[in-house]
Amino acid sequence: MRIVYMGTPDFAVAPLQALLEGGFNVVGIVTMPDKAMGRHQTTPQYSPIKKYALEHGLPILQPEKLKDASFLEALRSWGADLQVVVAFRMLPQEVWDMPSKGTINLHASLLPQYRGAAPINWAIINGEKETGVSTFFLTHQIDTGKLILQDKMPIDATDDAGSVHDKLMVLGAELLVQTLAKIQEGNVVAMQQSQFYTKEEDLRSAPKIFKPTCQINWNKTGKEVYDFVRGLSPYPAAWSELTTLAGDLFQLKVFETEFIATNHEHDCGAIVSDGKHYLHVAVLDGFIALKSIQATGKKRMSVSDFLRGNGRFFM
Repeated sequence: MRIVYMGTPDFAVAPLQALLEGGFNVVGIVTMPDKAMGRHQTTPQYSPIKKYALEHGLPILQPEKLKDASFLEALRSWGADLQVVVAFRMLPQEVWDMPSKGTINLHASLLPQYRGAAPINWAIINGEKETGVSTFFLTHQIDTGKLILQDKMPIDATDDAGSVHDKLMVLGAELLVQTLAKIQEGNVVAMQQSQFYTKEEDLRSAPKIFKPTCQINWNKTGKEVYDFVRGLSPYPAAWSELTTLAGDLFQLKVFETEFIATNHEHDCGAIVSDGKHYLHVAVLDGFIALKSIQATGKKRMSVSDFLRGNGRFFM
């Protein structure tokens, strides 16, 4: 079975490695075009998948447009029986319908829940205690095709998006190998996702996350804020503008917090600090203790390190 693999970020590397180590015949790689970097934007930055493909001598295509005739001709020339997509772009039908055995996708959620671009982030933000990975056949609507296999894992109370990403990457690699083995053996029973829910209102989505999405709303419970921060850590990172006693604004990225449940009479968003060791922000049912932050133009640091240079503003 000839396989074409499509992906771009780190999440896609471990599954590709697992396929090669499992003896599957990967005949080519499709990934995003190189990004320009450096002072003059002339140095190409390769995607993690491209780096891995080059190290293992795999042919690579990097189309700007997935409907481009030259790309479609080159893709067809590889003669794939199956295409595998892991963290790539939305494919046009000309691409996903090309192989005789179809195109499958590895998705970082328990579909049909958390369809969309950011399933790991939203599952944590919403306080889920369980997540997983799914393989399914691609079709017209995003993340809605027939399910092949799933595997579950718990989300620990101390997990953040980074740790869940790394666990799901390993779990997903294992599931993908199992999925391809079933397809190769002709032993696949795919199920409609509609079997797993009764109405659309039961589903939670995972839309792409932008900077405004990441601003912390302190007028919530401590659990909600705590989950919001860890669901966006370490990337793209939750942020807030904290007002000093003098009325100045500090914009901070927030990576790690702790919730302190207590009664208080402060307005939500109010800052309580000794100027040396702690920086607490009031929420509905207590305080969020900031632990790891990053001020604009600075590196990530502990709150105590931040207060060594800025504590006077918060006393």
